[in-house]
Amino acid sequence: MTFDVIVLGAGAAGLMAAATAGQAGSRVLLLDHADKAGKKILISGGGRCNFTNMETSPDRFLSENLHFAKSALARYTQWDFLALVERYRIAWHEKTLGQLFCDGSARQVVAMLLEECARGGVEIRLSTQIGEIGHGDGVFRVAGATAPSLVIATGGPSIPKMGATGVAYQIAQRFGLPVVPPRPALVPLTLGPDAQAFREISGVSCPVTAHVGHTTFSEAALFTHRGLSGPAILQASSYWTPGTPIVLELIGNATEILSEARLRSPRVRLRSVLSEHLPNRLAEVLSAHIGLKRELGNSSDADLERAAEALQHLAFHPTGTEGFAKAEVTAGGISTEALSSRTMEAKTIPGLYAIGEAVDVTGWLGGYNFQWAWSSGWAAGQAVSERRDR
Repeated sequence: MTFDVIVLGAGAAGLMAAATAGQAGSRVLLLDHADKAGKKILISGGGRCNFTNMETSPDRFLSENLHFAKSALARYTQWDFLALVERYRIAWHEKTLGQLFCDGSARQVVAMLLEECARGGVEIRLSTQIGEIGHGDGVFRVAGATAPSLVIATGGPSIPKMGATGVAYQIAQRFGLPVVPPRPALVPLTLGPDAQAFREISGVSCPVTAHVGHTTFSEAALFTHRGLSGPAILQASSYWTPGTPIVLELIGNATEILSEARLRSPRVRLRSVLSEHLPNRLAEVLSAHIGLKRELGNSSDADLERAAEALQHLAFHPTGTEGFAKAEVTAGGISTEALSSRTMEAKTIPGLYAIGEAVDVTGWLGGYNFQWAWSSGWAAGQAVSERRDR
Protein backbone atom coordinates (compact mmCIF):
# COMPACT_ATOMS: atom_id res chain seq x y z
CA MET A 1 0.00 0.00 0.00
CA THR A 2 1.52 3.31 -1.10
CA PHE A 3 0.64 6.65 0.49
CA ASP A 4 1.95 10.19 0.44
CA VAL A 5 2.30 10.27 4.23
CA ILE A 6 2.01 7.88 7.14
CA VAL A 7 1.02 9.44 10.47
CA LEU A 8 1.90 7.49 13.61
CA GLY A 9 -0.52 8.19 16.43
CA ALA A 10 -4.26 8.97 16.31
CA GLY A 11 -4.23 11.45 19.16
CA ALA A 12 -4.89 15.18 18.94
CA ALA A 13 -1.81 16.09 16.91
CA GLY A 14 -1.95 13.04 14.66
CA LEU A 15 -5.64 13.49 13.82
CA MET A 16 -5.03 17.14 13.01
CA ALA A 17 -2.01 16.41 10.81
CA ALA A 18 -3.83 13.62 8.97
CA ALA A 19 -6.95 15.69 8.34
CA THR A 20 -4.93 18.69 7.16
CA ALA A 21 -2.78 16.66 4.79
CA GLY A 22 -5.73 14.69 3.48
CA GLN A 23 -7.79 17.76 2.74
CA ALA A 24 -4.77 19.25 0.95
CA GLY A 25 -4.86 16.30 -1.46
CA SER A 26 -2.40 13.86 0.12
CA ARG A 27 -3.07 10.15 0.43
CA VAL A 28 -2.81 9.62 4.19
CA LEU A 29 -2.52 6.53 6.38
CA LEU A 30 -3.10 7.07 10.10
CA LEU A 31 -1.88 4.27 12.40
CA ASP A 32 -2.40 3.72 16.13
CA HIS A 33 -1.93 0.75 18.44
CA ALA A 34 -5.00 1.76 20.47
CA ASP A 35 -8.50 0.49 19.69
CA LYS A 36 -9.95 4.02 19.64
CA ALA A 37 -8.79 7.31 18.17
CA GLY A 38 -8.32 10.29 20.50
CA LYS A 39 -8.35 8.37 23.78
CA LYS A 40 -6.63 11.18 25.72
CA ILE A 41 -9.02 13.71 24.22
CA LEU A 42 -11.95 11.69 25.54
CA ILE A 43 -10.79 11.88 29.18
CA SER A 44 -9.56 15.47 29.07
CA GLY A 45 -11.25 18.25 30.97
CA GLY A 46 -13.35 15.84 33.01
CA GLY A 47 -14.77 14.45 29.77
CA ARG A 48 -15.56 17.87 28.31
CA CYS A 49 -12.20 18.57 26.63
CA ASN A 50 -10.44 21.85 27.43
CA PHE A 51 -9.73 22.15 23.71
CA THR A 52 -7.84 25.47 23.64
CA ASN A 53 -7.16 28.67 25.55
CA MET A 54 -8.08 32.18 24.46
CA GLU A 55 -4.85 33.50 25.99
CA THR A 56 -2.56 31.22 23.94
CA SER A 57 0.81 32.83 23.27
CA PRO A 58 4.36 31.43 22.96
CA ASP A 59 5.32 32.54 26.48
CA ARG A 60 2.92 29.94 27.88
CA PHE A 61 5.12 27.08 26.65
CA LEU A 62 8.30 25.46 27.96
CA SER A 63 11.09 24.24 25.69
CA GLU A 64 14.86 24.35 25.49
CA ASN A 65 14.17 26.69 22.54
CA LEU A 66 11.52 29.13 23.73
CA HIS A 67 11.13 30.56 20.21
CA PHE A 68 10.39 27.27 18.46
CA ALA A 69 6.60 27.23 18.98
CA LYS A 70 6.06 30.77 17.66
CA SER A 71 5.72 29.92 13.98
CA ALA A 72 3.13 27.15 14.25
CA LEU A 73 1.13 28.96 16.94
CA ALA A 74 1.00 32.11 14.79
CA ARG A 75 -0.09 30.29 11.63
CA TYR A 76 -2.78 28.12 13.21
CA THR A 77 -4.20 29.96 16.20
CA GLN A 78 -6.74 29.27 18.94
CA TRP A 79 -9.21 31.28 16.84
CA ASP A 80 -8.70 28.96 13.89
CA PHE A 81 -9.52 25.90 15.99
CA LEU A 82 -12.46 27.67 17.62
CA ALA A 83 -13.79 28.45 14.14
CA LEU A 84 -13.59 24.73 13.34
CA VAL A 85 -15.47 23.87 16.54
CA GLU A 86 -18.18 26.40 15.70
CA ARG A 87 -18.42 25.13 12.11
CA TYR A 88 -19.42 21.79 13.61
CA ARG A 89 -21.87 23.58 15.90
CA ILE A 90 -20.24 22.25 19.04
CA ALA A 91 -21.45 24.34 21.96
CA TRP A 92 -18.67 25.63 24.20
CA HIS A 93 -18.07 27.83 27.20
CA GLU A 94 -15.19 29.73 28.74
CA LYS A 95 -14.14 28.88 32.27
CA THR A 96 -11.43 30.64 34.23
CA LEU A 97 -8.26 32.05 32.68
CA GLY A 98 -9.37 31.71 29.06
CA GLN A 99 -10.01 27.96 29.16
CA LEU A 100 -12.53 26.76 26.56
CA PHE A 101 -14.56 23.58 27.14
CA CYS A 102 -17.30 21.73 25.31
CA ASP A 103 -20.74 22.21 26.84
CA GLY A 104 -21.40 18.58 26.07
CA SER A 105 -18.78 15.89 25.66
CA ALA A 106 -15.19 15.50 24.49
CA ARG A 107 -16.60 12.86 22.14
CA GLN A 108 -17.82 15.75 19.99
CA VAL A 109 -14.24 16.92 19.40
CA VAL A 110 -13.08 13.41 18.48
CA ALA A 111 -16.06 12.97 16.16
CA MET A 112 -15.25 16.32 14.54
CA LEU A 113 -11.63 15.34 13.92
CA LEU A 114 -12.63 11.95 12.54
CA GLU A 115 -15.08 13.64 10.20
CA GLU A 116 -12.31 16.03 9.10
CA CYS A 117 -10.14 12.98 8.39
CA ALA A 118 -12.98 11.36 6.43
CA ARG A 119 -13.35 14.50 4.34
CA GLY A 120 -9.67 14.20 3.50
CA GLY A 121 -9.97 10.54 2.58
CA VAL A 122 -7.66 9.48 5.42
CA GLU A 123 -7.33 5.74 5.94
CA ILE A 124 -7.29 4.97 9.67
CA ARG A 125 -5.98 1.69 11.02
CA LEU A 126 -6.39 1.16 14.76
CA SER A 127 -5.15 -1.74 16.91
CA THR A 128 -2.07 -1.77 14.68
CA GLN A 129 1.44 -2.24 15.98
CA ILE A 130 4.04 -0.04 14.30
CA GLY A 131 6.80 -2.61 14.48
CA GLU A 132 10.09 -1.97 12.72
CA ILE A 133 10.28 1.19 10.62
CA GLY A 134 12.20 0.82 7.38
CA HIS A 135 13.76 3.70 5.48
CA GLY A 136 15.65 3.80 2.23
CA ASP A 137 15.62 5.48 -1.17
CA GLY A 138 13.54 8.32 0.29
CA VAL A 139 10.72 5.99 1.36
CA PHE A 140 9.48 4.99 4.83
CA ARG A 141 8.06 1.51 5.37
CA VAL A 142 5.69 0.90 8.29
CA ALA A 143 3.22 -1.92 8.94
CA GLY A 144 3.15 -3.04 5.31
CA ALA A 145 2.71 0.48 3.93
CA THR A 146 5.13 2.88 2.27
CA ALA A 147 5.26 6.66 1.96
CA PRO A 148 7.85 9.38 1.29
CA SER A 149 6.76 11.20 4.46
CA LEU A 150 6.36 9.96 8.03
CA VAL A 151 4.89 11.97 10.93
CA ILE A 152 5.71 11.03 14.54
CA ALA A 153 2.63 11.94 16.60
CA THR A 154 2.79 9.23 19.24
CA GLY A 155 2.89 11.61 22.21
CA GLY A 156 4.81 11.05 25.42
CA PRO A 157 4.65 8.51 28.24
CA SER A 158 2.23 10.45 30.46
CA ILE A 159 -0.88 8.50 31.54
CA PRO A 160 0.41 5.02 30.59
CA LYS A 161 -2.92 3.43 31.55
CA MET A 162 -4.27 5.03 28.37
CA GLY A 163 -1.62 3.19 26.37
CA ALA A 164 0.90 6.04 26.28
CA THR A 165 4.51 5.01 25.66
CA GLY A 166 7.89 6.52 24.87
CA VAL A 167 7.96 5.05 21.37
CA ALA A 168 8.48 8.53 19.89
CA TYR A 169 11.92 8.64 21.47
CA GLN A 170 12.82 5.19 20.15
CA ILE A 171 11.86 6.32 16.64
CA ALA A 172 13.88 9.51 17.12
CA GLN A 173 16.93 7.52 18.17
CA ARG A 174 16.41 5.18 15.19
CA PHE A 175 16.90 8.22 12.94
CA GLY A 176 19.58 9.93 15.00
CA LEU A 177 17.40 12.77 16.34
CA PRO A 178 18.43 14.08 19.78
CA VAL A 179 15.94 13.78 22.64
CA VAL A 180 15.64 16.14 25.62
CA PRO A 181 15.22 13.80 28.63
CA PRO A 182 11.46 13.43 29.20
CA ARG A 183 9.97 14.13 32.61
CA PRO A 184 6.46 14.33 34.08
CA ALA A 185 4.83 17.77 33.83
CA LEU A 186 1.55 19.17 35.14
CA VAL A 187 1.89 16.57 37.87
CA PRO A 188 1.22 16.44 41.65
CA LEU A 189 4.24 16.81 43.92
CA THR A 190 5.08 14.53 46.83
CA LEU A 191 6.14 15.67 50.29
CA GLY A 192 8.23 13.90 52.92
CA PRO A 193 7.72 13.19 56.64
CA ASP A 194 8.65 16.77 57.54
CA ALA A 195 5.32 17.85 56.02
CA GLN A 196 3.24 15.06 57.55
CA ALA A 197 0.82 17.49 59.22
CA PHE A 198 -0.08 19.00 55.85
CA ARG A 199 -0.48 15.56 54.26
CA GLU A 200 -3.01 14.72 57.00
CA ILE A 201 -5.41 17.42 55.78
CA SER A 202 -5.91 15.64 52.45
CA GLY A 203 -8.77 17.13 50.45
CA VAL A 204 -8.35 20.69 51.70
CA SER A 205 -7.87 23.31 48.99
CA CYS A 206 -7.57 27.08 48.89
CA PRO A 207 -6.47 29.86 46.54
CA VAL A 208 -2.71 30.52 46.67
CA THR A 209 0.08 32.09 44.73
CA ALA A 210 2.65 29.38 44.12
CA HIS A 211 6.25 30.44 43.53
CA VAL A 212 8.90 28.20 41.94
CA GLY A 213 12.08 30.05 41.14
CA HIS A 214 11.06 33.28 39.41
CA THR A 215 7.76 31.82 38.14
CA THR A 216 4.42 32.30 39.89
CA PHE A 217 0.90 30.94 39.42
CA SER A 218 -2.18 32.20 41.26
CA GLU A 219 -4.79 29.44 41.37
CA ALA A 220 -5.98 26.80 43.82
CA ALA A 221 -3.68 24.40 45.67
CA LEU A 222 -4.88 21.07 47.00
CA PHE A 223 -3.34 19.18 49.91
CA THR A 224 -3.26 15.42 49.32
CA HIS A 225 -2.25 12.38 51.32
CA ARG A 226 0.96 12.30 49.28
CA GLY A 227 1.70 16.01 49.02
CA LEU A 228 0.47 18.90 46.89
CA SER A 229 -1.78 19.14 43.85
CA GLY A 230 -4.38 21.48 42.37
CA PRO A 231 -3.99 23.86 39.40
CA ALA A 232 -1.37 26.13 40.98
CA ILE A 233 0.83 23.17 41.92
CA LEU A 234 0.39 21.40 38.58
CA GLN A 235 1.48 24.58 36.84
CA ALA A 236 4.47 25.01 39.14
CA SER A 237 5.47 21.36 38.72
CA SER A 238 6.45 21.94 35.09
CA TYR A 239 9.11 24.38 36.30
CA TRP A 240 10.13 22.43 39.40
CA THR A 241 13.48 20.67 39.64
CA PRO A 242 14.68 18.47 42.53
CA GLY A 243 16.01 20.56 45.39
CA THR A 244 13.95 23.62 44.46
CA PRO A 245 11.37 24.71 47.05
CA ILE A 246 7.74 25.43 46.26
CA VAL A 247 6.68 28.55 48.15
CA LEU A 248 2.99 29.22 48.77
CA GLU A 249 1.59 32.65 49.49
CA LEU A 250 -1.54 31.84 51.47
CA ILE A 251 -2.49 35.32 52.70
CA GLY A 252 -0.84 38.10 50.76
CA ASN A 253 -1.59 40.90 53.25
CA ALA A 254 -0.96 38.81 56.35
CA THR A 255 0.93 41.54 58.23
CA GLU A 256 -1.98 43.95 57.91
CA ILE A 257 -4.56 41.30 58.84
CA LEU A 258 -2.72 40.17 61.98
CA SER A 259 -2.01 43.73 63.13
CA GLU A 260 -5.64 44.76 62.68
CA ALA A 261 -6.84 41.62 64.47
CA ARG A 262 -4.56 42.40 67.44
CA LEU A 263 -5.92 45.94 67.68
CA ARG A 264 -9.53 44.85 67.30
CA SER A 265 -9.47 41.79 69.59
CA PRO A 266 -6.29 41.57 71.72
CA ARG A 267 -7.38 38.24 73.22
CA VAL A 268 -7.89 36.51 69.87
CA ARG A 269 -5.55 33.69 68.93
CA LEU A 270 -3.85 33.04 65.62
CA ARG A 271 -5.97 30.03 64.69
CA SER A 272 -9.19 32.05 64.99
CA VAL A 273 -7.84 34.76 62.72
CA LEU A 274 -6.62 32.23 60.16
CA SER A 275 -9.96 30.43 60.11
CA GLU A 276 -11.55 33.66 58.85
CA HIS A 277 -9.41 33.49 55.72
CA LEU A 278 -8.53 29.81 55.24
CA PRO A 279 -10.26 26.41 55.62
CA ASN A 280 -10.50 25.40 59.29
CA ARG A 281 -8.29 22.31 59.00
CA LEU A 282 -5.58 24.28 57.24
CA ALA A 283 -5.86 27.07 59.82
CA GLU A 284 -5.34 24.53 62.59
CA VAL A 285 -2.26 22.99 60.98
CA LEU A 286 -0.77 26.37 60.14
CA SER A 287 -1.22 27.77 63.63
CA ALA A 288 0.58 24.71 65.04
CA HIS A 289 3.28 25.02 62.37
CA ILE A 290 3.84 28.70 63.15
CA GLY A 291 3.80 28.03 66.89
CA LEU A 292 2.39 31.38 68.04
CA LYS A 293 0.61 30.13 71.17
CA ARG A 294 -0.10 33.40 72.93
CA GLU A 295 -3.02 35.73 72.36
CA LEU A 296 -2.21 38.28 69.70
CA GLY A 297 -2.42 41.08 72.25
CA ASN A 298 0.44 39.48 74.15
CA SER A 299 2.51 38.85 71.04
CA SER A 300 5.32 41.14 69.97
CA ASP A 301 5.63 42.82 66.60
CA ALA A 302 8.43 40.38 65.83
CA ASP A 303 6.12 37.45 66.63
CA LEU A 304 3.46 38.79 64.29
CA GLU A 305 6.00 39.47 61.56
CA ARG A 306 7.29 35.92 61.83
CA ALA A 307 3.74 34.58 61.56
CA ALA A 308 3.01 36.83 58.59
CA GLU A 309 6.19 35.68 56.86
CA ALA A 310 5.09 32.05 57.21
CA LEU A 311 1.70 32.86 55.73
CA GLN A 312 3.20 34.75 52.82
CA HIS A 313 6.15 32.44 52.17
CA LEU A 314 5.24 28.91 53.28
CA ALA A 315 8.04 26.80 51.83
CA PHE A 316 7.73 23.12 50.94
CA HIS A 317 10.56 20.92 49.72
CA PRO A 318 9.02 18.26 47.47
CA THR A 319 10.64 14.84 47.48
CA GLY A 320 9.53 14.24 43.88
CA THR A 321 6.47 13.96 41.66
CA GLU A 322 3.76 11.34 41.28
CA GLY A 323 5.35 10.38 37.98
CA PHE A 324 4.08 9.78 34.48
CA ALA A 325 1.10 7.84 35.85
CA LYS A 326 -0.42 11.06 37.19
CA ALA A 327 1.20 13.58 34.84
CA GLU A 328 -1.13 15.30 32.40
CA VAL A 329 1.69 15.83 29.90
CA THR A 330 5.36 15.12 29.29
CA ALA A 331 8.04 17.80 29.32
CA GLY A 332 11.08 17.24 27.12
CA GLY A 333 11.00 15.03 24.05
CA ILE A 334 12.41 15.21 20.54
CA SER A 335 14.74 18.19 20.50
CA THR A 336 13.51 21.24 18.63
CA GLU A 337 17.08 21.81 17.48
CA ALA A 338 16.59 18.87 15.12
CA LEU A 339 13.36 20.22 13.59
CA SER A 340 12.18 23.07 11.38
CA SER A 341 9.89 25.36 13.37
CA ARG A 342 7.86 26.10 10.22
CA THR A 343 7.29 22.55 8.96
CA MET A 344 8.16 20.27 11.92
CA GLU A 345 10.41 18.35 9.52
CA ALA A 346 13.68 16.83 10.73
CA LYS A 347 16.61 18.81 9.39
CA THR A 348 18.70 15.72 8.65
CA ILE A 349 16.00 13.26 7.50
CA PRO A 350 13.88 14.62 4.63
CA GLY A 351 10.26 13.55 4.96
CA LEU A 352 10.39 12.81 8.71
CA TYR A 353 8.26 15.04 10.95
CA ALA A 354 7.54 15.22 14.68
CA ILE A 355 4.60 17.02 16.31
CA GLY A 356 2.59 17.44 19.48
CA GLU A 357 3.68 16.04 22.82
CA ALA A 358 6.43 13.99 21.16
CA VAL A 359 8.36 17.25 20.73
CA ASP A 360 10.13 19.30 23.42
CA VAL A 361 7.30 21.83 23.67
CA THR A 362 5.07 21.77 26.77
CA GLY A 363 2.20 24.12 27.48
CA TRP A 364 0.65 25.42 30.65
CA LEU A 365 -2.43 23.82 32.16
CA GLY A 366 -5.67 24.96 30.56
CA GLY A 367 -5.87 23.94 26.91
CA TYR A 368 -2.41 25.07 25.82
CA ASN A 369 -1.13 21.57 25.06
CA PHE A 370 -4.13 20.85 22.86
CA GLN A 371 -3.49 24.08 20.98
CA TRP A 372 0.11 23.00 20.41
CA ALA A 373 -1.23 19.70 19.06
CA TRP A 374 -3.57 21.52 16.66
CA SER A 375 -0.95 24.06 15.57
CA SER A 376 1.97 21.66 15.11
CA GLY A 377 -0.30 19.07 13.46
CA TRP A 378 -1.61 21.66 11.02
CA ALA A 379 1.93 22.85 10.22
CA ALA A 380 3.12 19.32 9.47
CA GLY A 381 -0.02 18.47 7.50
CA GLN A 382 0.49 21.50 5.29
CA ALA A 383 4.21 20.78 4.91
CA VAL A 384 3.88 17.16 3.79
CA SER A 385 1.41 18.21 1.10
CA GLU A 386 3.72 20.99 -0.08
CA ARG A 387 6.52 18.45 -0.21
CA ARG A 388 4.38 16.10 -2.29
CA ASP A 389 3.76 18.86 -4.80
CA ARG A 390 7.45 19.69 -5.24
